[in-house]
Amino acid sequence: MQFHMPARLYFGSGEIQNIDKVITEYIKAKKSILVTDKGVVASGLVERVKLLVPGVKIYDQIEANPKSDTINAIARELREIKPDLIIGLGGGSPLDAGKALALLATNPGNIEAYEGREKYVQDPLAFLAVPTTCGTGSEVTWVSVITDVDRKFKMSIKGPKLYPAASIVDPDLIRTLPGPVIASTGLDALTHAVEAYLSKPATLITDVNAEKAVGLILGSIESAWEDIENNREQRENLMYGSTLAGFAFGNSDVTAVHCISESIGALYDVAHGIANSIFLPHVLEYNRPACEEKMAVLARKTGIRNSDDSGAAREFIENIRQLSARLDIPVFRDLNIGPDQFELIADMSFRNNSNPSNPRSLDREDYMNILENAYKSGE
Repeated sequence: MQFHMPARLYFGSGEIQNIDKVITEYIKAKKSILVTDKGVVASGLVERVKLLVPGVKIYDQIEANPKSDTINAIARELREIKPDLIIGLGGGSPLDAGKALALLATNPGNIEAYEGREKYVQDPLAFLAVPTTCGTGSEVTWVSVITDVDRKFKMSIKGPKLYPAASIVDPDLIRTLPGPVIASTGLDALTHAVEAYLSKPATLITDVNAEKAVGLILGSIESAWEDIENNREQRENLMYGSTLAGFAFGNSDVTAVHCISESIGALYDVAHGIANSIFLPHVLEYNRPACEEKMAVLARKTGIRNSDDSGAAREFIENIRQLSARLDIPVFRDLNIGPDQFELIADMSFRNNSNPSNPRSLDREDYMNILENAYKSGE
C-alpha cells in the first residue's frame, strides 16, 4: 500500500491573497502564464489574480473538455515565451489543460504523444493549481485528461511529475458560482469520493479520505446550492470534501461512472460533472452486488440506520438519486443522445483504462444495459 501526494496545499478562505508569495518564495518562479477559460474571465477572478501577480500573461481559450488542438497551439507559443510557471485557474478543464501545457513546454511534439503513464522525457514546468469550482480534484492529482479531437477520445496523461508544485484552494473563489455549477461540480466531487472508495485499488488511506469526503459533500451541497454566497461553512466544507476526494481517487482510481462520462464528454462535449451526476446512481446499482457491504458503510456514515447491508446500500443509492433531482440535475434523455449511439458509447467505456478498477466486471453488453436503464429511467 502506498499514498503519494507531493503538492503543497494552501487551504482556506482568503488564501488567494497569498498567491504572489507562493509563486516568488515557494516556487521561486519569475515568469508566469495563467491558463483559464472565458467563464472565469467573466466572473472577474482573472482580473483579481492579475492584480496579485503583476505581469502574468493570460491564455483564456480553454474550453470545457479541453481539446488537443487548443493545447498544442498554446504549447507552440509557450516554447517561444519560455515561462517557468504555469498557473491553472478554473475548474477541471483549465487545471487539466495547465498540466498538459506544463508538460509540453519542456517536451517536443503534440499532447497526443504523451497519452499514458510517464511518457515525458523532460520534467514538466512547475504548475500552480487554483480551483474555482467544487468538483475537480485535479489540484491534488497527477492526471491530465485531454480530448483527442481526431479520435474523439479522452486521453489520460499521467505521471508523478504532473502533480502541482502547489495548490491554492480558497473556498471564497466559489462564492459567486451559479447553482447549476455548484450542483454538477459538487456531485462530481461526490462521484470521485464514492468511486475511489468502491474501486478495486482502494486502500485504507484512500478509504479514510473518501469516507470523510462523502460526509462533507452530502452534508453541505444543498445549503451551498441554495445560497453559496452567504453559507460560508457549507462552501468551505464542499471545497474541503472535493479536495479530500481528490486525495482518494488520485491514489486509488475511478470506476465505470467515469468510463461512461469521459466517453460521452469526448463524443458529445457534455460537461463532465453533468455526465458523472447522471450516471452515478445507475452505476452504483449495477455495482451493488459486488460491494454491498462497503456501500452500506458509506450509507451509515451519511445517517442511514438500516442494519441490513442490502437495504442500507439501496437507500444510499436512492438518496443520491433524489438529491440529484432536488438539485435539478438533468436526466440522460435530456442530453439528446439517442439509443443508436449506445453501442459506440459502450465500446469506448469498455476501453477506458479505468474499466478494470470497477468493483464488478463489465463488458460492452453491461455498459449497454446501464445506458439503456438510464435512458428508460427518464421516461
